[in-house]
Amino acid sequence: MKPKIAVHKFSSCDGCQLAFLNAGEALVQLSELVDIVHFAEAGYVDEEATVDIAFIEGSVSTAKELKRVKRVRANSKYLIAIGACATSGGIQALRNFGHMKEWRDAIYPNPEFIDSLEHSMPVSDHVRVDLELWGCPVNAKQLLMAVRQLLFGVDVHIDHDSECMECKRQGIVCTLVTKGEPCMGPVTKLGCGALCPSVGRACYGCFGPSDNPNTHSLGRRFEGLGYMPEEIARKYSQINSHAKAFLQARKFFMKEEEE
Repeated sequence: MKPKIAVHKFSSCDGCQLAFLNAGEALVQLSELVDIVHFAEAGYVDEEATVDIAFIEGSVSTAKELKRVKRVRANSKYLIAIGACATSGGIQALRNFGHMKEWRDAIYPNPEFIDSLEHSMPVSDHVRVDLELWGCPVNAKQLLMAVRQLLFGVDVHIDHDSECMECKRQGIVCTLVTKGEPCMGPVTKLGCGALCPSVGRACYGCFGPSDNPNTHSLGRRFEGLGYMPEEIARKYSQINSHAKAFLQARKFFMKEEEE
């Protein structure tokens, strides 16, 4: 029997599932090696299936999701969190800096029907995760490579170098140096193929912190470009605001005390 895989959606925009689907021919080749038993975006629905590999896109943001993520973990040999929402809480984790109940009560006419938790958190905060694939969206090539490595019993290797390495390899002129723009590339994990720098834009940090990022030093460099501490803190408070290294950097420049 072929190994079984499932792709589960939690609180997210579906972008990582679309990245999976957009793999095209590579996904077709993968389907010859595995049985996809649950992937609602692709038309397969069996949420309670026991599988060899389960992917989770999205953060844990509601009480129902908290219960469901534990079921997914129990039904899976390997659990892989894919994308910024599943690995760091995503854009919706910005609410963690405020007061969810106050916002909910002010926005919705019937707030009692809103099931959201106070915080949007990554999957690993609630269950054991065997592998995290970062990105907004996730890199489909990395994703499919990880599946193949797991299926063949090979230790999964994901490159955690900074985005600057990708720029160097492609011969892309440094945005930080030549334009004086606050580029997050020096502290961001590569994976997007230097998408933004390749068109002259500064990196947004979509793939989360690289290994041992010197976030404070980069922030000081931004100060040298004329940016205020609040502006620097916002740079670390975007897509991966609750990745540990970025969260610590935000607190440092906002002069907030560590919890």
